[in-house]
Amino acid sequence: MSPLLESSQSIVEDVNIFSTSDLFLRHCLKLVEDLWEAVLQVECGPELVNLLKRLRKICSPEGQVTDITETSINELIEGLELNEAIRAARAFALYFQLINIVEQHYEQRDQQLTRRATYQDSEIENTQETPETTINGSIGVNLLEKSFVGGDTTQETAGTFHWLFPQLKQLNVPPQQIQRLLDQLDIRLVFTAHPTEIVRHTIRRKQRRIVNILRRLDRAEEAFRGMGLTSSWEAQSAKEQLTEEIRLWWRTDELHQFKPSVLDEVDYTLHYFNEVLCEALPELSKRLQQALKASFPWLRSPTSTFCRFGSWVGGDRDGNPFVTPEVSWQTACYQRNMILKKYLDRMFELSEVLSPSLHWSNVSQDLLDSLERDRVKMPDIYDELAIRYRQEPYRLKLAYIQKRLENTRDRNNRLANPEQRQLLFEKTEQNIYRSGAEFWEELQLIKRNLEETGLNCQELDHLIFQVEIFGFNLTQLDFRQESSTHAEAIEEIAKYLNILPKPYRQLSEAEKINWLVQELQTRRPLIPMGKPFEGKTDETIETLRMLRYLQEEFGLEICQTYIISMTNDVSDVLEVLLLAKEAGLYDPATSSISIRIVPLFETVDDLRRAPEIMEALFALPLYRAALAGGYDKLSESQKNIPSHPMTIVTLHPTDLQEIMVGYSDSNKDSGFLSSNWEIHKAQKALQSVAQPYGVDLRLFHGRGGSVGRGGGPAYAAILAQPAGTINGRIKITEQGEVLASKYSLPELALYNLETATTAVIQASLLGSGFDDIDPWNEIMEELASLARQAYRGLIYEQPDFLDFFLSVTPIPEISQLQISSRPARRKSGKGDLSTLRAIPWVFSWTQSRFLLPAWYGVGTALEKFLEQEPEENLTLLRYFYLKWPFFKMVISKVEMTLSKVDLEIAHHYVRELSKPEDLERFEVVFAQISEEYYRTRDIILNITTHQRLLDSDPSLQRSVQLRNGTIVPLGFLQVSLLKRLRQYTQQAESGVVHFRYSKEELLRGALLTINGIAAGMRNTG
Repeated sequence: MSPLLESSQSIVEDVNIFSTSDLFLRHCLKLVEDLWEAVLQVECGPELVNLLKRLRKICSPEGQVTDITETSINELIEGLELNEAIRAARAFALYFQLINIVEQHYEQRDQQLTRRATYQDSEIENTQETPETTINGSIGVNLLEKSFVGGDTTQETAGTFHWLFPQLKQLNVPPQQIQRLLDQLDIRLVFTAHPTEIVRHTIRRKQRRIVNILRRLDRAEEAFRGMGLTSSWEAQSAKEQLTEEIRLWWRTDELHQFKPSVLDEVDYTLHYFNEVLCEALPELSKRLQQALKASFPWLRSPTSTFCRFGSWVGGDRDGNPFVTPEVSWQTACYQRNMILKKYLDRMFELSEVLSPSLHWSNVSQDLLDSLERDRVKMPDIYDELAIRYRQEPYRLKLAYIQKRLENTRDRNNRLANPEQRQLLFEKTEQNIYRSGAEFWEELQLIKRNLEETGLNCQELDHLIFQVEIFGFNLTQLDFRQESSTHAEAIEEIAKYLNILPKPYRQLSEAEKINWLVQELQTRRPLIPMGKPFEGKTDETIETLRMLRYLQEEFGLEICQTYIISMTNDVSDVLEVLLLAKEAGLYDPATSSISIRIVPLFETVDDLRRAPEIMEALFALPLYRAALAGGYDKLSESQKNIPSHPMTIVTLHPTDLQEIMVGYSDSNKDSGFLSSNWEIHKAQKALQSVAQPYGVDLRLFHGRGGSVGRGGGPAYAAILAQPAGTINGRIKITEQGEVLASKYSLPELALYNLETATTAVIQASLLGSGFDDIDPWNEIMEELASLARQAYRGLIYEQPDFLDFFLSVTPIPEISQLQISSRPARRKSGKGDLSTLRAIPWVFSWTQSRFLLPAWYGVGTALEKFLEQEPEENLTLLRYFYLKWPFFKMVISKVEMTLSKVDLEIAHHYVRELSKPEDLERFEVVFAQISEEYYRTRDIILNITTHQRLLDSDPSLQRSVQLRNGTIVPLGFLQVSLLKRLRQYTQQAESGVVHFRYSKEELLRGALLTINGIAAGMRNTG
């Protein structure tokens, strides 16, 4: 019998990657794998199981393709019926989903144990006397090296509050510095949509049910082992239920039958708030308070809002024509409805708890006065409940509060209806809450009364935390649009009014700035009454107007940020300011503004020009006044206040400029190393520009989930930022593809939030001077330049590269699939790389196992540097890796990406998807990529002194190896389906189709393989 047909051992048993501390994980993975196989035996018969075993034999246990001949592989894969291929793809995709669940469950369990151990250690340390040491001035580099680079810090304990504050105390960081930082602590995490994250709620609920069963199984197994038994009925029951869940999942359609709308994406993204984050964020605040009190009991905790979330889903219209002003309004209503439902659920719980009677507990007069006012305003509630609650004032007060919340929710539902909206604007409704602040005041009234009588209620405190954090908006909605859209609108308006001697976009940059500044200083409206414009110009005007309507109805917190992608010049910012003025968001008389205009610098050229652009903006009195909150906030020499001001509520804090740096497009433009270095330099330069003007910066990092788009562990990434650029403030995108791995389980969410917060505090207080060592910077400048040349030499200068990319990756099919509301390209009509969005760019390379954007060019740069002085420069690079957080972050990310590359399967894509006439020239491109891969891998291992990739991170190494083997068959299945789909397309173009399957069936099969590989890789685009 052919070895290809022989049954294989368990994937888990094949890979000897588990340490003794991971025995629990190994046991759990083996159990789930056995149940997965048993379910497939019952549901599909032994034929499918045998097929899966044969497909798994394609690769070795370590995940590399075996020496099985190409002919044998193709005969096996190509001989499959479409239904067989789809079932195999579904089976492997389900396997990856299950091991993802097990790993997340294991991570959550491990983090809980680590947290307990860290908490106990910190308690012990705080009971012991710590020798006093004095540090003059800033903390020295040598001390930092001992405490944070070397020393006893481990990956398991670093990054928690109970580790951080004892460290700060041990290092004698001045408490005043800690307090100053805590007072301005501002961490914002912004959710974005992602095509691979469009998962049905049905599937999510099944995933969560499986986690709960695994938790129950853990408890049962620990209990019977503790009693010396080998099994128990509780454990057997849990296994049976787990089997049922896997069977039900197998019979459930994992794909939507429609293209998701923007509001669908809103629903999918906000799912994490509903299930996890509404409870996790108050807990995060409590954890920080407890840890701070243990080490610095006299310091004030930061406000409960030190960590907040935002969302782009429903507000990001850059390249997405489906994000209309109406969609943004519907999104805001949806968010409010979700959080109001949470509060209403809490009301029932509070009413159960707050049962004190007037017979046994006193209440203050202010609560009684409040109840009397409520009686007058809501007599129906009084008539219904006064007898039942005549001696229970808290329950009666909660009944009034609940009714107001219900009225607020009902009004919000009517606001979502365009036909009823205008009527609601024109009348004032009674017995509703206009804002979360009004609701908060009533809860505080109850809390004060309880405290005055010596009582406390944790459920009430938790709700107050939630209201402080989420208000009535749940999360802040960011708007984003590309710069050219605003320029086009301004040009059409100016042309309609005939007020410029030539078209706006033909003006020089200086002419644009002069004209825009003049228009910004006049009260005369620029946009005529009525609707003289159509298309994109009308959409742009209405977007800013909608932003004002949102602020009027939902308050400033609903949307304060307007991001300008592809910011190239000063005029790009002033154009938005002018449109904001026309929408009533900016008052030219006082120069006060109710939004933050955020330039996004994306390409390398834009990052280099960013300091010059911001310098010019800060030098404009009207712009500087807008940041300050108005002309009256500036010095006398800068004041120039016209009369008749409008009423504009200013933003807080003032003197804050948010600037976004883009990892995705800079990487696509220049490669991984160059992109990261240019962003690193830009942050330092921007800080230097802002400081003389008294402007604080909040840097907004547009990170993707994959390394090629800035992804990777947030803790290390934050610590790698230049010293002095964080100062307690940071804003980071959280891409849809990483949300499940970070926020699907409560302890996972808390761990990620705690490590991010710890990193911000640590980087702000303990930043080293390594970023300011000029010789090091000069070396990095040289390396970045060499890497950029190598990268662009392939991507933009190799004449066959574009054809290679379009042929040997699934990018044509990804652009067709119904998996996202956003088109794959920013603008239609162009087939080159310039308009291709970064997500499908990275996504395609990940699916085909090249992962090229995250490492190409790094090896060439390092090799050329090493050739200059081999021994001396290698020693220097190793020292960089040990001591310089930025360099270590770069090398670690490249190392992680290289561990996921599989050139054998990538070569299969090249051989099978290339047209015969193209294969020879595409082989040349592949050879160039392959040579760079091995060059990069060998040099990375030499710098890190590792024997294998990821030797320094056994957990990640284990996770990658566990998946690599099973992803290979999915890659072969994907190639087969792509070939069939492309053959169908060719036949359709010729007008004669001889095919057994429809295009929709083939696309469905392709999507299943895409989702499966995405689940296996865990970060894809």
